[in-house]
Amino acid sequence: MDFVETEGITIDEAIDDALKTLGVSRDTVTVEILSEGRKGVFGFGAQKARIRATLRKPALAQASGGEKSDANPPLVTSAEVAVIADKAQKTLAEILRLMGVVATVEKKTGEMAAEIILDVRADNNAILIGRKGQTLEAMEYLVTRIVGERPGGEGPHIIVDVEAYRERRRKTLQDMALRLGEKAKRQRKTVTVDALSAADRRVIHAALQDDPWLTTRSLGQGSYRRLLIIPEGDRKKKEEQRPVTAQNLPVKQAK
Repeated sequence: MDFVETEGITIDEAIDDALKTLGVSRDTVTVEILSEGRKGVFGFGAQKARIRATLRKPALAQASGGEKSDANPPLVTSAEVAVIADKAQKTLAEILRLMGVVATVEKKTGEMAAEIILDVRADNNAILIGRKGQTLEAMEYLVTRIVGERPGGEGPHIIVDVEAYRERRRKTLQDMALRLGEKAKRQRKTVTVDALSAADRRVIHAALQDDPWLTTRSLGQGSYRRLLIIPEGDRKKKEEQRPVTAQNLPVKQAK
């Protein structure tokens, strides 16, 4: 189990329940707030808070006791990556042709062994990128769904890019995350970032996950959600210095 959805009277109670279910500490999961809940009037119309807690990749081994299971999907081989890369390149080229876009698609090897980058070059890049990269993400989703699935295991990660837009976007988001993180700590108030895609939220989560003074949470439903940057003192540092039990898992209410 790499994620769990739980409910509680408060968000903190729902998170606490999720941590107990997964058997991990707060700093090993990413929390998405699906519903903040509401008290209702005279007990009527009340709704519980609901969250989804997902294990970060390093925590997956921790949650399973650090042992590898024979049931785990087999790793993708370099030969399989090459075959899928060729198919992905042809598929994306066909999608662009059907869109009426004259472009070339170059396949590259990513930083990870099982990562395929499809770099598109065209006369009008803005149309292919779309607002905040939405068109780019849609093409990436289509290509992944068509060629990325592999029987018996997880396929390689396919990334569709337009002349290094992804890298520029990543750096912009990292700079924004650090700037807003400092603002949250300085003002001691939660900072909200509106309408981010899952990929953009992951960049901000990653940029701030090692800061012991901050916690990040996703809020809302659907593909585009708000992200909260919450100042929490040195709570995370204190957590790492004491043994983790079900009784001392600290969760602080976001305001």
